[in-house]
Amino acid sequence: MEKIDIMNKTGFDNDKYLKMQSEHIKERIAHFGGKLYLEFGGKLFDDYHAMRVLPGFAADSKINMLVKIKEDVEIVVVINSGDIEKNKIRGDLGITYDMDVLRLIDAFRGYGLYVGSVVLTRFAGQESAIRYQRRLESLGIKVYRHYTIPGYPGNVPLIISDDGFGKNDYIETSHSLVVVTAPGPGSGKMAVCLSQLYHEHKRGVDAGYAKFETFPIWNLPLTHPVNIAYEAATADLSDVNMIDPYHLEAYNKTTVNYNRDVEVFPVLNGIFKKIYGESPYKSPTDMGVNMAGYCIFDDDACREASRQEIIRRYYTALCDIRKGAGSQDIVDKLELIMEKAGIGIQDRPVVAAANTKAALTGEPAAAIELPDGTIVTGRTSELLGASSAMLLNALKKLAGIDDEVDLISPEVIEPIMRLKVENLGGHNPRLHINEILIALTICANTDENTRRAMDQLSSLKKCEVHSSVILSSVDENTFKKLGMNLTCEPVYQTKKLYHG
Repeated sequence: MEKIDIMNKTGFDNDKYLKMQSEHIKERIAHFGGKLYLEFGGKLFDDYHAMRVLPGFAADSKINMLVKIKEDVEIVVVINSGDIEKNKIRGDLGITYDMDVLRLIDAFRGYGLYVGSVVLTRFAGQESAIRYQRRLESLGIKVYRHYTIPGYPGNVPLIISDDGFGKNDYIETSHSLVVVTAPGPGSGKMAVCLSQLYHEHKRGVDAGYAKFETFPIWNLPLTHPVNIAYEAATADLSDVNMIDPYHLEAYNKTTVNYNRDVEVFPVLNGIFKKIYGESPYKSPTDMGVNMAGYCIFDDDACREASRQEIIRRYYTALCDIRKGAGSQDIVDKLELIMEKAGIGIQDRPVVAAANTKAALTGEPAAAIELPDGTIVTGRTSELLGASSAMLLNALKKLAGIDDEVDLISPEVIEPIMRLKVENLGGHNPRLHINEILIALTICANTDENTRRAMDQLSSLKKCEVHSSVILSSVDENTFKKLGMNLTCEPVYQTKKLYHG
């Protein structure tokens, strides 16, 4: 397979996306007479998956799209009461779902968007949920309770009754577009939307429902790497992309959806018919409002970016097992996904470079692919860990500085090492990446080479990196903040049981 340089190559028109998406949502609002409940799947903020597989997509695209029509928008945040009880944690942020709701509300308000309320779904008198409701209300946030309906979503007669949706609190809303979002999957967003349709209909308001999921992209082929990368991203949820059979039957057109929406569509159709007398949709694809597929202008760039994402997901799953947080089933599924995409770890050049360097030195090593395709490595030394050495080597290469030049003198590094061990009780004297960056910043005030190197720091964004060992959380987070795409071999540097 021919390797395409993707780091400086965009394939997605973000400005076109913002314009098309906001216009399409406005059309859908008008179609339903001026009131639309929009179930918002995926991440509204910091959608780094979309940014990686659709180069050119901005991580905050979706929230900025809502900002374009913010006068029409009201946010309703949904959280499963059981997730509050279990202290469920967002893996990417390391915070509990209940705390993430507060973070989301702050973030929405920071963009000037109106947050109307929080809904506690599957409420069953959980003490933690009651305490959480009191806390939200003390902060001036409206809270509503929705309850578990036996037999949901299959028991349509019960669902569409006073003992089903009728038991739920009616959520008072004041805007034409009600965006229903949540800190994570399984929160009950769709049920909240459908419950509101029931209550609105009883009040004489024929509100509509639509669904906003960025992936899979309905008008790309089923086997397109962008859609396969979505399967890789949701391997733990057992989502599978599939042809929408209802759309094919209704329109004789092939579109892509995923199994859960296809499986639940007959039930949704039944609920719509019960509420409205007829269903506004003929297929799960009809329910969607995603315009992303129309904004890809370089298909090859998006394909290659997605292939790299699939390999990264595979390495993440391997490391999760080593950390005690994953499962072999996920790894097995990702291996099948890679086979479907026709790729393997050999299609990630930094893997072989890092592992070869480690084999030659007998110590951990790291490799980075620079924007021009050059591979730079780093090895472990007495002063520096492999990732820190790699970072310095990469900056020197980008700045055109000779490899023999020390950007940070040993006289600067050694006192920091002593501080870490003698005063701060550390066991590893070598400098983490963030510590290297601080030292570089200080040295740049007096050293021209170091200043030139620091000027290249932004060039590392989107670069691919591989480490021959699992890195510390400090280094992983620093790579993430720098916008670099890191993978690691699923082994630790030492045989210790605890790895902080």
